[in-house]
Amino acid sequence: MRDKEGAVVDLTVLGSSGAWPSKGRACSGYLLESKATRIVLDLGFGTLPRLLEYCSPGAVDAVFVTHAHADHCVDLFGLYRARSLPKPSLPPLPVYALPEVMSRLGSLDGPEGPARLTQGCDFHPLGPDSTAEVGPFQVRAVGLPHFVPNLGFRVEVEGFVIAYTGDTGPTPLVAELARDADLFVCEATHQGPPPEDPERFLLTATEAGRYAREAGVSRLMLTHFWPDDDRTVSYGEAAREFKGKILDANEGLGVTLA
Repeated sequence: MRDKEGAVVDLTVLGSSGAWPSKGRACSGYLLESKATRIVLDLGFGTLPRLLEYCSPGAVDAVFVTHAHADHCVDLFGLYRARSLPKPSLPPLPVYALPEVMSRLGSLDGPEGPARLTQGCDFHPLGPDSTAEVGPFQVRAVGLPHFVPNLGFRVEVEGFVIAYTGDTGPTPLVAELARDADLFVCEATHQGPPPEDPERFLLTATEAGRYAREAGVSRLMLTHFWPDDDRTVSYGEAAREFKGKILDANEGLGVTLA
Protein backbone atom coordinates (compact mmCIF):
# COMPACT_ATOMS: atom_id res chain seq x y z
CA MET A 1 0.00 0.00 0.00
CA ARG A 2 1.11 3.52 -0.76
CA ASP A 3 1.74 6.31 1.68
CA LYS A 4 -1.50 8.02 2.76
CA GLU A 5 0.07 11.49 2.88
CA GLY A 6 -1.89 13.89 0.66
CA ALA A 7 -4.44 11.24 -0.37
CA VAL A 8 -8.17 11.85 -0.11
CA VAL A 9 -10.92 9.23 -0.43
CA ASP A 10 -14.61 10.07 0.00
CA LEU A 11 -17.43 7.66 0.80
CA THR A 12 -21.06 8.75 0.51
CA VAL A 13 -23.95 6.69 1.88
CA LEU A 14 -26.64 6.30 -0.78
CA GLY A 15 -28.80 3.96 1.30
CA SER A 16 -28.71 2.03 4.55
CA SER A 17 -32.00 0.11 4.95
CA GLY A 18 -32.23 -3.65 4.70
CA ALA A 19 -35.00 -5.53 2.85
CA TRP A 20 -36.96 -2.45 1.72
CA PRO A 21 -36.46 1.31 2.15
CA SER A 22 -38.31 2.99 4.97
CA LYS A 23 -39.68 6.52 4.48
CA GLY A 24 -37.01 8.95 3.31
CA ARG A 25 -34.37 6.23 2.99
CA ALA A 26 -32.96 3.81 0.45
CA CYS A 27 -31.46 0.33 0.58
CA SER A 28 -27.79 -0.57 0.42
CA GLY A 29 -25.51 1.62 -1.71
CA TYR A 30 -22.20 3.47 -1.28
CA LEU A 31 -20.31 5.83 -3.58
CA LEU A 32 -16.52 5.84 -3.33
CA GLU A 33 -14.51 8.64 -4.94
CA SER A 34 -10.76 9.14 -5.28
CA LYS A 35 -9.18 11.62 -7.64
CA ALA A 36 -11.06 11.26 -10.93
CA THR A 37 -12.43 7.74 -10.29
CA ARG A 38 -15.84 6.79 -8.91
CA ILE A 39 -17.00 3.31 -7.99
CA VAL A 40 -20.22 2.19 -6.36
CA LEU A 41 -20.71 -0.68 -3.90
CA ASP A 42 -24.25 -2.06 -4.30
CA LEU A 43 -27.29 -0.26 -5.74
CA GLY A 44 -30.41 -1.35 -3.87
CA PHE A 45 -33.95 0.08 -3.93
CA GLY A 46 -33.96 3.89 -4.13
CA THR A 47 -30.21 4.43 -4.48
CA LEU A 48 -30.08 5.55 -8.13
CA PRO A 49 -31.83 8.92 -7.63
CA ARG A 50 -29.47 9.60 -4.73
CA LEU A 51 -26.43 8.61 -6.78
CA LEU A 52 -27.48 11.04 -9.53
CA GLU A 53 -27.40 13.88 -7.00
CA TYR A 54 -23.62 13.40 -6.88
CA CYS A 55 -22.66 12.45 -10.43
CA SER A 56 -24.06 11.80 -13.89
CA PRO A 57 -24.68 8.24 -15.15
CA GLY A 58 -21.58 8.44 -17.31
CA ALA A 59 -19.34 9.47 -14.43
CA VAL A 60 -19.57 6.07 -12.71
CA ASP A 61 -16.45 4.08 -13.54
CA ALA A 62 -17.64 0.74 -12.11
CA VAL A 63 -20.28 -0.89 -9.93
CA PHE A 64 -19.47 -3.74 -7.53
CA VAL A 65 -22.41 -5.82 -6.30
CA THR A 66 -22.28 -8.14 -3.30
CA HIS A 67 -25.21 -10.43 -4.17
CA ALA A 68 -28.42 -10.87 -6.13
CA HIS A 69 -30.98 -9.74 -3.55
CA ALA A 70 -32.96 -6.78 -4.88
CA ASP A 71 -32.19 -4.55 -1.90
CA HIS A 72 -28.55 -4.65 -3.03
CA CYS A 73 -28.75 -4.66 -6.82
CA VAL A 74 -32.07 -3.64 -8.37
CA ASP A 75 -31.15 0.00 -9.12
CA LEU A 76 -28.19 -1.21 -11.15
CA PHE A 77 -30.86 -1.97 -13.76
CA GLY A 78 -31.87 1.69 -13.73
CA LEU A 79 -28.28 2.89 -14.08
CA TYR A 80 -27.77 0.52 -17.01
CA ARG A 81 -30.85 2.02 -18.70
CA ALA A 82 -29.70 5.58 -18.01
CA ARG A 83 -26.48 4.81 -19.85
CA SER A 84 -27.72 2.56 -22.66
CA LEU A 85 -31.10 4.02 -23.76
CA PRO A 86 -30.18 7.66 -24.60
CA LYS A 87 -28.98 8.29 -28.15
CA PRO A 88 -26.07 8.26 -28.51
CA SER A 89 -25.62 5.77 -25.70
CA LEU A 90 -22.77 5.86 -23.22
CA PRO A 91 -20.06 3.17 -23.14
CA PRO A 92 -21.05 -0.11 -21.47
CA LEU A 93 -21.16 0.09 -17.68
CA PRO A 94 -18.39 -1.93 -15.99
CA VAL A 95 -20.07 -4.29 -13.51
CA TYR A 96 -18.21 -6.60 -11.10
CA ALA A 97 -20.50 -9.17 -9.52
CA LEU A 98 -21.48 -12.78 -9.16
CA PRO A 99 -23.07 -14.18 -12.34
CA GLU A 100 -26.38 -14.57 -10.46
CA VAL A 101 -26.70 -10.78 -10.28
CA MET A 102 -26.75 -10.37 -14.05
CA SER A 103 -29.18 -13.27 -14.46
CA ARG A 104 -31.57 -11.70 -11.96
CA LEU A 105 -31.45 -8.22 -13.51
CA GLY A 106 -31.68 -9.48 -17.08
CA SER A 107 -34.98 -11.17 -16.26
CA LEU A 108 -36.56 -7.77 -15.48
CA ASP A 109 -36.65 -6.78 -19.15
CA GLY A 110 -38.49 -9.62 -20.86
CA PRO A 111 -37.12 -12.42 -23.05
CA GLU A 112 -34.54 -10.19 -24.71
CA GLY A 113 -33.53 -8.56 -21.43
CA PRO A 114 -30.45 -10.69 -20.68
CA ALA A 115 -28.98 -10.02 -24.13
CA ARG A 116 -29.63 -6.27 -23.87
CA LEU A 117 -28.13 -6.16 -20.38
CA THR A 118 -25.05 -7.98 -21.61
CA GLN A 119 -24.65 -5.43 -24.41
CA GLY A 120 -25.12 -2.49 -22.04
CA CYS A 121 -22.73 -3.73 -19.37
CA ASP A 122 -19.08 -4.68 -19.42
CA PHE A 123 -19.53 -7.61 -17.06
CA HIS A 124 -16.63 -8.95 -14.98
CA PRO A 125 -17.68 -12.09 -13.05
CA LEU A 126 -16.48 -12.28 -9.47
CA GLY A 127 -16.24 -15.14 -7.02
CA PRO A 128 -14.67 -15.64 -3.59
CA ASP A 129 -11.03 -14.51 -3.62
CA SER A 130 -11.45 -12.62 -6.90
CA THR A 131 -9.60 -9.34 -7.30
CA ALA A 132 -10.22 -6.32 -9.52
CA GLU A 133 -8.59 -2.98 -10.20
CA VAL A 134 -10.41 0.17 -11.30
CA GLY A 135 -8.20 3.25 -11.42
CA PRO A 136 -6.62 3.56 -7.96
CA PHE A 137 -9.14 1.15 -6.41
CA GLN A 138 -7.98 -2.41 -5.71
CA VAL A 139 -10.86 -4.64 -4.67
CA ARG A 140 -10.71 -8.13 -3.19
CA ALA A 141 -13.85 -10.21 -2.86
CA VAL A 142 -14.39 -12.56 0.09
CA GLY A 143 -17.19 -15.12 0.19
CA LEU A 144 -19.43 -14.65 3.23
CA PRO A 145 -22.44 -16.77 4.28
CA HIS A 146 -25.90 -15.54 3.33
CA PHE A 147 -29.19 -16.94 2.00
CA VAL A 148 -27.70 -16.66 -1.50
CA PRO A 149 -24.04 -16.44 -2.57
CA ASN A 150 -22.63 -13.18 -1.19
CA LEU A 151 -19.33 -11.34 -1.44
CA GLY A 152 -17.78 -8.93 1.01
CA PHE A 153 -15.39 -6.38 -0.48
CA ARG A 154 -12.05 -5.17 0.85
CA VAL A 155 -11.12 -2.00 -1.01
CA GLU A 156 -7.59 -0.59 -0.92
CA VAL A 157 -7.14 2.90 -2.34
CA GLU A 158 -4.55 5.63 -1.79
CA GLY A 159 -3.18 3.76 1.22
CA PHE A 160 -6.57 3.37 2.91
CA VAL A 161 -8.71 0.27 3.45
CA ILE A 162 -12.51 0.23 3.34
CA ALA A 163 -14.17 -3.09 4.17
CA TYR A 164 -17.81 -3.85 3.38
CA THR A 165 -19.69 -7.00 4.32
CA GLY A 166 -22.72 -6.92 2.07
CA ASP A 167 -24.96 -9.28 4.08
CA THR A 168 -23.48 -12.05 6.17
CA GLY A 169 -24.04 -14.49 8.95
CA PRO A 170 -21.53 -14.93 11.78
CA THR A 171 -18.13 -16.13 10.59
CA PRO A 172 -14.48 -15.43 11.48
CA LEU A 173 -14.09 -14.29 7.87
CA VAL A 174 -15.81 -11.01 8.78
CA ALA A 175 -12.95 -10.00 11.07
CA GLU A 176 -10.43 -11.10 8.47
CA LEU A 177 -12.19 -9.01 5.80
CA ALA A 178 -12.03 -5.95 8.06
CA ARG A 179 -8.54 -6.46 9.51
CA ASP A 180 -7.00 -3.01 10.35
CA ALA A 181 -9.47 -1.21 8.04
CA ASP A 182 -9.70 2.56 8.18
CA LEU A 183 -13.48 2.24 7.71
CA PHE A 184 -15.56 -0.90 8.24
CA VAL A 185 -19.07 -0.80 6.76
CA CYS A 186 -20.88 -3.68 8.46
CA GLU A 187 -24.45 -4.85 8.26
CA ALA A 188 -26.24 -4.87 11.61
CA THR A 189 -29.73 -6.03 10.78
CA HIS A 190 -30.83 -7.44 14.12
CA GLN A 191 -31.07 -5.89 17.57
CA GLY A 192 -30.92 -7.71 20.89
CA PRO A 193 -29.90 -11.37 21.30
CA PRO A 194 -29.17 -13.35 18.14
CA PRO A 195 -32.24 -15.02 16.63
CA GLU A 196 -32.52 -18.69 17.55
CA ASP A 197 -31.64 -20.08 14.15
CA PRO A 198 -28.89 -22.70 13.69
CA GLU A 199 -28.22 -21.35 10.17
CA ARG A 200 -28.26 -17.59 10.56
CA PHE A 201 -27.34 -15.32 7.69
CA LEU A 202 -27.53 -11.79 9.13
CA LEU A 203 -25.66 -10.12 12.00
CA THR A 204 -26.73 -8.36 15.16
CA ALA A 205 -25.40 -4.91 16.04
CA THR A 206 -23.54 -6.50 18.95
CA GLU A 207 -21.78 -8.88 16.58
CA ALA A 208 -20.87 -6.02 14.24
CA GLY A 209 -19.21 -4.22 17.13
CA ARG A 210 -17.41 -7.37 18.23
CA TYR A 211 -16.00 -8.01 14.76
CA ALA A 212 -14.87 -4.39 14.54
CA ARG A 213 -13.01 -4.78 17.84
CA GLU A 214 -11.45 -8.09 16.82
CA ALA A 215 -10.34 -6.65 13.48
CA GLY A 216 -8.79 -3.53 15.02
CA VAL A 217 -10.60 -1.13 12.68
CA SER A 218 -10.37 2.63 13.02
CA ARG A 219 -14.04 3.42 12.40
CA LEU A 220 -17.20 1.32 12.23
CA MET A 221 -20.22 2.24 10.12
CA LEU A 222 -23.35 0.28 10.97
CA THR A 223 -25.75 -0.29 8.07
CA HIS A 224 -28.52 -2.53 6.66
CA PHE A 225 -30.86 -1.64 9.52
CA TRP A 226 -34.23 -3.31 9.65
CA PRO A 227 -36.69 -0.65 8.39
CA ASP A 228 -38.17 1.56 11.12
CA ASP A 229 -36.02 0.10 13.92
CA ASP A 230 -34.68 2.66 16.40
CA ARG A 231 -31.10 2.95 15.20
CA THR A 232 -29.86 4.41 18.47
CA VAL A 233 -30.48 0.97 20.01
CA SER A 234 -28.16 -0.61 17.45
CA TYR A 235 -25.44 1.98 18.08
CA GLY A 236 -25.65 1.38 21.81
CA GLU A 237 -25.34 -2.39 21.39
CA ALA A 238 -22.35 -2.06 19.04
CA ALA A 239 -20.69 0.46 21.37
CA ARG A 240 -20.64 -2.06 24.21
CA GLU A 241 -18.25 -4.15 22.09
CA PHE A 242 -16.36 -1.53 20.07
CA LYS A 243 -14.94 1.55 21.81
CA GLY A 244 -13.85 3.34 18.64
CA LYS A 245 -15.82 5.76 16.47
CA ILE A 246 -19.21 4.43 15.31
CA LEU A 247 -20.75 6.29 12.40
CA ASP A 248 -24.41 6.91 11.70
CA ALA A 249 -25.03 5.48 8.21
CA ASN A 250 -27.69 8.01 7.29
CA GLU A 251 -28.42 8.62 3.63
CA GLY A 252 -26.23 11.46 2.38
CA LEU A 253 -23.57 11.00 5.04
CA GLY A 254 -20.11 11.73 3.64
CA VAL A 255 -16.93 10.32 5.16
CA THR A 256 -13.54 11.59 4.09
CA LEU A 257 -10.42 9.53 4.60
CA ALA A 258 -7.38 11.81 4.40
